[in-house]
Amino acid sequence: MNLTPEQIRNIIVYVLTLIISVAVHEWGHAYMADRLGDNTPRREGRVTLNPLAHADPIGTFLLPLITAVYAASSGRISGGFGWGKPVMTQPNNYTRKYSMATGLALVSIAGPLMNIVLALVVATVHGVLLWQNVLAPDSKIHLGLIQAVYMNFTLFFFNMLPIPPMLDGSKVLARFVPYRHRSKLDNVAVYGFAILAAFMLIPQLQQVFLVPARFCGDQVYELILRLVR
Repeated sequence: MNLTPEQIRNIIVYVLTLIISVAVHEWGHAYMADRLGDNTPRREGRVTLNPLAHADPIGTFLLPLITAVYAASSGRISGGFGWGKPVMTQPNNYTRKYSMATGLALVSIAGPLMNIVLALVVATVHGVLLWQNVLAPDSKIHLGLIQAVYMNFTLFFFNMLPIPPMLDGSKVLARFVPYRHRSKLDNVAVYGFAILAAFMLIPQLQQVFLVPARFCGDQVYELILRLVR
């Protein structure tokens, strides 16, 4: 396997971008749980943006690196999936202002929402740099910032898939499912890993989260181009 210097650089940029995006995502979970009154994430050192506090050796480093190298060697854009170390939280410690289900839903959605925030912040900075002619449209930084924006939109829509028990969307969905029907979610959770694997590996199913991610990224950059012209 012979990779060009440019491919190696793209792989490094991709993995570093994913590490930062995962850290922001997991920080969102930890911060919200902390705000709701559960000090478990704080005691475990998770209320921080330090990527090392949220990194999973396999999900944050090894798997993204392997998939990025494989994509580059196959002539495709570096890409793949990754995850961080789950934030441990005790819903019993949440403030009584909210039900336990509501608190858990707030903690769950906080992570994906932070990916949206990061995407918008990066896109805004990108737009300012283009407006001030700091970046050339064909520069490596320009392309890296675009990748970061689309990656974070993808992480949002992927994590919001209502696949129990792994993805955040399932906990948000549980908040709106009547209590007497929540056992049905538990029944689906038995097949959760298989369902998740299908969405990760089958290109047709990937479109469920890739299409809206591309749409949002396109709309954001269309707005930016209007502002900088």
